[in-house]
Amino acid sequence: MTTTLASSLRTQIDRRHDDLVELTRDLIAFPTINPPGDAYQPCAEYLGNRLKDKGFDVKYVRAKGTPGDSDRYPRINIVARREGKHPGPCVHFNGHIDVVEVGQGWSVDPFAGVIKDGKIFGRGACDMKGGIAAAIIAMEAIIDSGHDYAGTLEFSGTVDEESGGFGGVAYLAQNGWFDKSRVDHVIIPEPLNVDRVCIGHRGVWWAQIETHGRIAHGSMPFFGDSAIEHMGDVLHRFERDLYPALAARLTDMPVVPDGAKQSTININSIHGGQDERDDGALPAPCVADSCRMVIDRRFLIEEKLESVRGEVKDILDNLSKTRENFAYTMTDLFAVHPSMTDPERPVVRATSDAIHQVMKKSAQIVCSPGTYDQKHIERIGKLKDCIAYGPGILDLAHQPDEYVVIDDMVNSAKVMALSACTLLGGNTDD
Repeated sequence: MTTTLASSLRTQIDRRHDDLVELTRDLIAFPTINPPGDAYQPCAEYLGNRLKDKGFDVKYVRAKGTPGDSDRYPRINIVARREGKHPGPCVHFNGHIDVVEVGQGWSVDPFAGVIKDGKIFGRGACDMKGGIAAAIIAMEAIIDSGHDYAGTLEFSGTVDEESGGFGGVAYLAQNGWFDKSRVDHVIIPEPLNVDRVCIGHRGVWWAQIETHGRIAHGSMPFFGDSAIEHMGDVLHRFERDLYPALAARLTDMPVVPDGAKQSTININSIHGGQDERDDGALPAPCVADSCRMVIDRRFLIEEKLESVRGEVKDILDNLSKTRENFAYTMTDLFAVHPSMTDPERPVVRATSDAIHQVMKKSAQIVCSPGTYDQKHIERIGKLKDCIAYGPGILDLAHQPDEYVVIDDMVNSAKVMALSACTLLGGNTDD
């Protein structure tokens, strides 16, 4: 039997099993915590040096002037490009190198890349350094297979996805790196589970609501007006009126898990009165003249941002009319519209077919409950052929003892290699 390209790629990746593990561990060892943006430059340079050895042209792009960028914490992105011998499309793999804070509850060193029970543990193992490693191994396997591909392989390691992506993919898109003239297909190895193709995400609107009061002595609260009590009524109205209305709205988007098929709102933070003291000293006895709340509203493709914002404003305006001395300020923090790639687009079909080849099962087409960098690729770069596909387990993201399953990384590398070759025009059918 003639050895097919698909078999050659799978063999190449199986031979790289240990290399994939060590690459993942090396990436975890960089504590690229965001905020503030630690170790971005050394992590980017590590990736760049590896890809240069495979013939990639490597560029480092600093997102000057973006939130958080400074000489101490430069927002350094890497873009690596390798042209084939013949003209053709560009398949671009994008992964964010930043990770969230470690948090409490770890049983292992979060930056040691501990291997146990067929898993690699560490902050970012799942979200998404295991995915980055799998994508790089996939590209290297294509190159070393000797496949004379037409087109271009490209990789970007970007920053700040966990804080909105403005110093990463958004900056690159604004500066032409994701123009349709140079990129055709994008795969983002986010942790959506190894047998799923993620075609988009719900929308998000963050806002700060501040209620206003009048300061007075805490022993004589009747001379003041508590902003905290006003905020309590806001919470009451949310629970009475808004939560049930949101729970009744369901989407046709294939969002996972099932609880995210409805509209949701989360109270990210709430604070009223004086700041707590770190030195143990007690605050002065005062009626709170300000109370601030940050809300995280996730909305569906069937909803409009104007109505999402309007229904919160309607509750606040009604309180202004019905509650004595109620006054508020609402400030938009940021908003992202829902995104969904057509399931018939080439990158969706190619990746779904590759999952079937590698894992002998049908791919599940899903949407993410939260946003990721597809939003910038679609909205700014105007690219419609974009998915998320990676080895991590979605539920583990940002958790203590985060891990990635090694076999899942191997399988996802095979899927990404087969998918990329299909998109570049290669025949990968067995």
